[in-house]
Amino acid sequence: MELAHGLLLNEEALKLVGDNKRDVFVYEWLRFLHKVLKASQKSDIKEKQEKLVEQLTNQILAGPGPPTRALIGHCLSTLYKIGDSFGIYNSVCKCHDVLKSKDDSPSYLSVRLAAIVVVGILYEHNGRMLGGLFTETVQILVKGLKNAESQTRSETLTALKYLLMGLGSSAAMCHRDIYKVAKHLLGDRSNFVRTSAAECMTELIKEAGFVYSNEFEPLMQQCIRALEGSTYDTRCAVARLIGTFVAGSQRPKPTGYVFKPDFALTAVVKGKKPTLEEVLVSLSNGFLNAGSTGGARDLLKGNSSPSSIRNIRIGISEAFVEFVQELGSDWLQKNLSIFLNKVLEMVAQPKAAVSHVDAVYSRRCITFILRSTLGGMLGEPQQQVAVLELCKIISKQTSSLDANTVDANNMNQEVLSSQHVLVCATQEVGSLMRALSTSALPLVAESQNSIVDPILAVLLYPSNAARLSAAWCLRCIAVALPSQLTLMVDKCIEKLKSLKSSGEAISGYSAAIASLLGAARECPMGIPYEKGKVIFKVAEDMLRAVGQNSRLSIFRTQGGWLMIGSLLTLGSTFARPHLPKLLLLWKTSFPRSMRELDQERQRGDAFSWQLTLESRSGALCAMRSFVAHCSDILTEELTRKLMVPLESALAMMSIIPQIISLYGTHLKAGAAMVRLRLYDILALLPPTSYEGSFNSLLRELVAEFTLTDNQANTTTSLLRSLCHHDDNVLLGTWLKESDQSLIEDQLQGYGGSGSGSIEHDSTTVYLQSYEHNVAPGPLPLGVSVIDAAIALFGLAFPHVAMKHRLQMLNHFDECVKQAAKNAQRQRAVQINIFTALICALKGLAENKRHLGGADVQIAATGLIVTALISTPHLRCAAGEAVGRMTQVTNDNNFPSKTAQLCFEKLKTARDVISRTGHSFALGCLHRYVGGMGSSQHLRMSVGILLALSQDSNSPEVQVWALHALSLIIDAFGPMFRSFVEPALQVVLTLFLQVAPHHIQVHRCLGRCLSALITTIGPEMQVTSASISGIRSSCLTSCAIMSHHSDAQVQAESVGCLQQLHMFAPRHVEVASLVPRLCRYLSSWHLVLRRASVSCLRQLAQKEALEVCQLASSDPKLEDHRLEGALFSLLDREMNSQLSSDIRDTINHILQDLALNHLTFWLTLCKSVLAASSEKSGGCGCLVPEVSTMNTALYFYMKRTRQLPDSNVLQPRWPTRVFAIDIVRRLISMCHSSSDPAHFDLEIARNIARKETKRDYLVLHLSDLVRMSFMASTDNSVQLKMAGLEALQDVIKYFKEVPEPEFQGSVILEQYQANVGAALRPAFSSSETSAEIIVRACEVCSAWVTSLVVRDLSDLKRVTSLLVSSLDMVSTNDVNPSSESKHSETASTMIKLAVLNAWAKVRYYLSYTQNPTTPQIYIAAMHPDPSIDPTQVVEQNMLTLVQPHLQVLAEHWLAVVKDQAILRLPPEFHSHLPEQGGGAFFTLESMVSVRSHYTTVWPAILHASALWLTHVHFAEEDDTKTDDYNLKLHLALGVCVEALCSPRTSDSINVILSCLSTLDALYSSDWTRSKINEDKSTAVELLNVLHRLLLTRDSHTTQQIVLRIAKKIISGAIQFQSKALPEEEDAAGSWEGGEDGSIEAGHSLVFASLEICMCVLVRKMPSVNPTFRTTSHDYQPKRGPLSAADASLVSTALVLLTDVLDLCSPRGCLTILPTILFLLTGVLRESMSCHDGKICSLTTTTSALQALRKLMTSHHVKNGSYSKEWIQLLQSSLLTVLDFSADESVAHDPVSMLTSISLFVITAPTEVLDQTQILRKIINFFQNKLSSNDLNVELKCLSLISPIFRHPDPTISSTFIQHLTPCIVAKLKLPHEIPTNQLSVAIECMNVMELLVTLAPNEHRTAVVAMVVPILISCLSDTTSQRSSLHDSALKKLLQIGLSQPDAFKTSLDTVPGFKSRLESAIRRNQEAQQAREKSVAKNTTAAVAKPAQPSIKLKMDFSNFV
Repeated sequence: MELAHGLLLNEEALKLVGDNKRDVFVYEWLRFLHKVLKASQKSDIKEKQEKLVEQLTNQILAGPGPPTRALIGHCLSTLYKIGDSFGIYNSVCKCHDVLKSKDDSPSYLSVRLAAIVVVGILYEHNGRMLGGLFTETVQILVKGLKNAESQTRSETLTALKYLLMGLGSSAAMCHRDIYKVAKHLLGDRSNFVRTSAAECMTELIKEAGFVYSNEFEPLMQQCIRALEGSTYDTRCAVARLIGTFVAGSQRPKPTGYVFKPDFALTAVVKGKKPTLEEVLVSLSNGFLNAGSTGGARDLLKGNSSPSSIRNIRIGISEAFVEFVQELGSDWLQKNLSIFLNKVLEMVAQPKAAVSHVDAVYSRRCITFILRSTLGGMLGEPQQQVAVLELCKIISKQTSSLDANTVDANNMNQEVLSSQHVLVCATQEVGSLMRALSTSALPLVAESQNSIVDPILAVLLYPSNAARLSAAWCLRCIAVALPSQLTLMVDKCIEKLKSLKSSGEAISGYSAAIASLLGAARECPMGIPYEKGKVIFKVAEDMLRAVGQNSRLSIFRTQGGWLMIGSLLTLGSTFARPHLPKLLLLWKTSFPRSMRELDQERQRGDAFSWQLTLESRSGALCAMRSFVAHCSDILTEELTRKLMVPLESALAMMSIIPQIISLYGTHLKAGAAMVRLRLYDILALLPPTSYEGSFNSLLRELVAEFTLTDNQANTTTSLLRSLCHHDDNVLLGTWLKESDQSLIEDQLQGYGGSGSGSIEHDSTTVYLQSYEHNVAPGPLPLGVSVIDAAIALFGLAFPHVAMKHRLQMLNHFDECVKQAAKNAQRQRAVQINIFTALICALKGLAENKRHLGGADVQIAATGLIVTALISTPHLRCAAGEAVGRMTQVTNDNNFPSKTAQLCFEKLKTARDVISRTGHSFALGCLHRYVGGMGSSQHLRMSVGILLALSQDSNSPEVQVWALHALSLIIDAFGPMFRSFVEPALQVVLTLFLQVAPHHIQVHRCLGRCLSALITTIGPEMQVTSASISGIRSSCLTSCAIMSHHSDAQVQAESVGCLQQLHMFAPRHVEVASLVPRLCRYLSSWHLVLRRASVSCLRQLAQKEALEVCQLASSDPKLEDHRLEGALFSLLDREMNSQLSSDIRDTINHILQDLALNHLTFWLTLCKSVLAASSEKSGGCGCLVPEVSTMNTALYFYMKRTRQLPDSNVLQPRWPTRVFAIDIVRRLISMCHSSSDPAHFDLEIARNIARKETKRDYLVLHLSDLVRMSFMASTDNSVQLKMAGLEALQDVIKYFKEVPEPEFQGSVILEQYQANVGAALRPAFSSSETSAEIIVRACEVCSAWVTSLVVRDLSDLKRVTSLLVSSLDMVSTNDVNPSSESKHSETASTMIKLAVLNAWAKVRYYLSYTQNPTTPQIYIAAMHPDPSIDPTQVVEQNMLTLVQPHLQVLAEHWLAVVKDQAILRLPPEFHSHLPEQGGGAFFTLESMVSVRSHYTTVWPAILHASALWLTHVHFAEEDDTKTDDYNLKLHLALGVCVEALCSPRTSDSINVILSCLSTLDALYSSDWTRSKINEDKSTAVELLNVLHRLLLTRDSHTTQQIVLRIAKKIISGAIQFQSKALPEEEDAAGSWEGGEDGSIEAGHSLVFASLEICMCVLVRKMPSVNPTFRTTSHDYQPKRGPLSAADASLVSTALVLLTDVLDLCSPRGCLTILPTILFLLTGVLRESMSCHDGKICSLTTTTSALQALRKLMTSHHVKNGSYSKEWIQLLQSSLLTVLDFSADESVAHDPVSMLTSISLFVITAPTEVLDQTQILRKIINFFQNKLSSNDLNVELKCLSLISPIFRHPDPTISSTFIQHLTPCIVAKLKLPHEIPTNQLSVAIECMNVMELLVTLAPNEHRTAVVAMVVPILISCLSDTTSQRSSLHDSALKKLLQIGLSQPDAFKTSLDTVPGFKSRLESAIRRNQEAQQAREKSVAKNTTAAVAKPAQPSIKLKMDFSNFV
């Protein structure tokens, strides 16, 4: 196709292309040409324009396909725009010639259509150039319509529409001609022609003013006629037409306004326009008169079918919405009352409710109108006004009924006429309240204008539907305003008791209570448990009083069971107290035996049976609620008890037909309800529980859905849900993805579609949830019973015996045959049977069971085959059944047999039905078998389906074949690769050939294309020739789909491009895709908006910047950019999935671009949060109001974007919450970034001055605080929560940011007032919700502990809020009073939050000089919990905390106790008192409050421990010992349980809090002494800490564990030292005793050693002896220790030696080897060097200190085991000497010298009393003295001096004898000593001097004689660099001479010249000293004589002044 890419058509290449690819070649050329022309200049195409025009004209005459026609027109249009325009007349005239031709042959039709399309497009884009031809063109087009076929009519109307768009008002003279033909063709027999006519008329009325006067009513009637039998597209087009011209009729002529656009607006309205009242009446008449006598019936020429009536009413409903949307939300706000009254009046008319089904359909239409306008177009303030208006209408309806209650007939008429108004109004009020949520509090809180009273009044209405709708409305109000839930429950209970003599009151208020209980299930806080008991008591009393008044019996029965059923949905907590009574009620509601059942049948009458059926259906419903929502208490025994009444109910089913025949058919509804309830509850129970009743149950189920006893042709609604989602194109379920799905569903022919209503099932008020933005509508009872029967059949079928399965399948076949006489009934039976069969097959697959033997399989296959040639729904069901059978059959040949059967049928059959059914069966077969299971049939399947898909004579066959082909492609995936090219060629050819009005074919083509793209996958980005061709075909197909008029096809195009971008992003033109997606954002169609947002979400994940830049080029988005457009969509879209996708897209863009565009994002969020009630007009005073603008002007200004959108909505609370969430994300992202300037004002300012484009978060702090303040003070609770969370984040991240202008201050100090003002409303209002109070308390504590505010007076402003919240805790009442609005759970949550906030301001006591006066300090302000609290003092807070200290401590301890109770295992709950619980919870609320306790108890426990340690235990009151013990063991128990629990130990915060608690507790002397009274407690605690070390790698955790262990050991030592004497005879009381045994599990010493060992091995794995035996494949990691790890090891070493103080002498000897082994191991590792760096100097020092402690222990000196100690120390010394000699590992020589010298100096003499040891030590020192490392030599010499001073002369003399020669040798040739070795020489002199001092008197002369010559040899005759050596030697000589004069003289005389040399050195030294003294004196004199210069220089010289 590369040859097609040229400016001119390559005709030679075209001739070489095959016939099947010629159309593709031409289309590719046209695509390329159009792209090139748009980017070309006139000069570029001037020479080739004539040739281009000729080639394009020839293509018109070639009769191209639909996409090619349009592309030819666009190319010609662009060509004449850019190039010379003189030829455009010729082109149009040639088209005229084609249209004038008399050739009516089919081959010429495509040429005619091409000419029509080209003319239309030329006029659309070049209308001004063709002003002289348009009249002729219109005449030709209109004339051609007379005998034209449907496709020509449609294209002609489209061309006329384009002509009107291009010419505007210039075509006024032809408006009436166009109007006539368009109006006439609105009633065309073809729907797509009607659609084109409606679109043409819509464009016409924008310019033709006469339509609004004389032609208004005729056009309205014709539009109504067009709606009859219409399709979805036609209804949308006609509705848009009605809405447009009706809206235009309400725009009067402008007054006082002058506007001059580029052309004159000539649309002048002559005559009177209809008023708003007339317009609304006209629309209402169209709605009401559809299908009735007169009006629409006359137009429709006969009686209309029910489907036609529904078509018309649906179209009018959509027109209502279009009408309001055209006028805008401002108009709706001004005319809200008129609009609501008129719309609701329609449903009150008798014509709208001829039957119950018609009434339901009409109500849904009204609901759709209200939801689309009030719910979608109004902002929150306007919605509140709408709620008030609706309540006025409700009050009016109820009051008018009260005024006419005298006349029963009038009352009945009033009820019939107004009940539907009340249903629609109350449901809309409920929907609006749900949308408004807590923002609607003023509507309820104001007693005078409360909306609750009008709704309560409806509860007394005679209509059950109205009462249930009112009850549902109350539920919505309660969900929106949880604070009002308890109040409304109380009010309803009170009303129910006071109006107990009224049946309507009993029914209404019972339903209201039930619905409110349903709301309690949705509200997190629920209701008080006492309210549940009260409600159960009321319901029980009602049931017991059933027999007192026959008139009220039915009402009491229904109401009582309704309340009980709703109460049970709240869970087992509410059900458990009433379980015995419930079992009794259920038992007494049913006969206990068949005998009692027979007696009932004999003695009953009609009323008693009606009451019985109501009672039993209610009981079954309550049982269903119990089973569904109380499964945690549903034991096997309880299930058996429930089966007794259930089996009785099942037995009763057999006599029901007799009862109905005896007492009347009015009992049928009650019997059906009993069956429905029975089926529902059995579906929830395991089938094994009722296997014994399978026979009777299956008999009832089969009879139910085969309509055995049902004369109505009722069908199930489950078929569509059981069929695959991809089959929606065949079933029509794709309409659910449209904005009109609420009413379009009415046109689905089966299962009571769209006929759901709340009165069909009263349990809806509490069971069903709010979905799709409307109140729930349960299906009619007959449909619901069949649905329940089919669902239960599917569950039971897998457990049925094989023979019974065969019997049922044969019975199904017989039922179908028996119903053959009535085709409609046969279809209904078949649909029900196949739905049941699919459900059964699905159940078999889920249970992994087989269908059965060959006979069962044959029966099922025969049943299915007959349905493959039936209606479309049955064909879908049969195909689905074929696919599912392949999953459950045990015959491996079944797929092959079925496929072969389909092949044969498709080859031989020629009828459409057979072809479609078997094609779909083939697709389903492959879908469920998969590619691997059916690969042998792939070629045949693909060949047949490709052939069928090209059957142009039957579009239906094409649809089914293409759909089946897409299923096969999806099933085979990559295995389909070899068939991709032919399949893609067929798809592309069909795209180019199939007419656009065959929409289903194009949709299926789109799905095939999507499946093919998925099949190729990532291979799509390969550049080979074949893949390039495939990719080009895919892109071409996407381009064709994108220009299709159908939204579904366009959405498929977007989806395919999305897949292509995922697999081959380089080949998708994002530059053209993104603007198109932005246009789709404002599409009329939901499916297109969803597709565009989904694609944008994907693009934003990878190319967010490019997407935003491309989107900004769209003129519609240039002001707000893509992000702002997406934000505005959030307020308009009511589809939850679409809103979620929009949020995801914004988040992806935020993630990529936010840090570089902080200002934009913060400004956007601020504008959303600060949206005012006044809307800003884009054109100011120059633009008139929409309502005062004439129609033509309006449409012109709207088209040219001079008119502001009147539908601009203020951001609603979900959007504002999302905005504040974005602000929080921005803060988090800035914090996670690597740029510190975001949180440093000074750095940010400096960078911003240099780089103006740089932006930092700290520069926007004021905006952050302002937005947080605005959100936290809003009316919406959700927004308040988000605002407080944002404020907490601001405090968290900015609390330490300094203020550069004020030293010592932080930047947040200036926002103290904002923070206080944001928090104050949460504590000051009585209406504040529990969640807000909790969050506000957290923010308060965060603000206090942030240290932003240091002044107590400023801090009091916030802490006073916490003080005020203490009143809620001080009540300490876990059972809220009757006036309380909060449940027990909410009350507990609030109290815990307050206590947690105070606990976070934790404190400790620090004694002053007067121990009785404690000072209280904030301890938790320090961010590091590992720091010892005894070392933290932040700021004195005594004045704030002390007044509440005692109260807080009591509450904290109560919370700790509650937590201990809640952590008890379930088996201990029975030991709790019945009326007990905890301090802040009851037994009923245990489950619900557990999560709240889990959040707060760690902080509260820590605070309690601090108080106990520093205040309570410090009192040391002997009278409170028991109280002390209780509190201590409570705190310890909770800590230990949490540390041992696998549930909470996963949280590091819990671990740290518990450890900090233990640390605080052990800081108390009383605690340490008390714990050590029972050693087992301390041992167990150490074991827990050891297990914690094994499972946690946190440094903080390990540090606190070691600190606690150290305190435990020190406490134990202190306790034993006081309690036990230190004499030897008391050794048995110390660890180890007399025999030295240390018992694991009972020894403090052993537990401590475990902890030390764990830390040492974790940080130094080589210390573990097991590593010595490991293979070389694994070696422990070596390297320098970090400072943190070194600190841990040091602490462990200290603890290691401390444990010796706990042992007896024999016990010390037991653990000493272990300790020495660990110490030497740590020493070895810590001294090792890695890359020239020592492992850890800190650890080495700690190890040496520990060794020193051991070597100086009293056990070594005078202990009974000193000999053993000495031996162990010798072993340790030898170990150190051995690894010092190990050359395989480098050790730090300095540290090694220190270690060995420590042994020599510190160890007892006996340790060194071995020749081997001394020899090794001496050799080591000799080696180090000869080292080349200067530092080593210096260290060695410095350590030799103390060794020479050793007190034992034997050891010192030995070292002197062996080391002195080495030292002397270093001074043998002093003049040859290098300069860097001078310090070594000087150190050697020091040692030589020491030798003189240490020498005995008898040898001193000899020593002096040896030393003096050496020193004299170091003297220098001249001054040189060796002056330091000379000076040192001279100094030593003088000192020796003074101390030993005789020996010194003797040594000088022994060598001639020594004395003179010494005297010369002394003389030079004296002269040098004198010279230095003179120089110093001279400098001092000069400094005194010279005056000091001033530090500040004067500018003027004053020296001349006297």
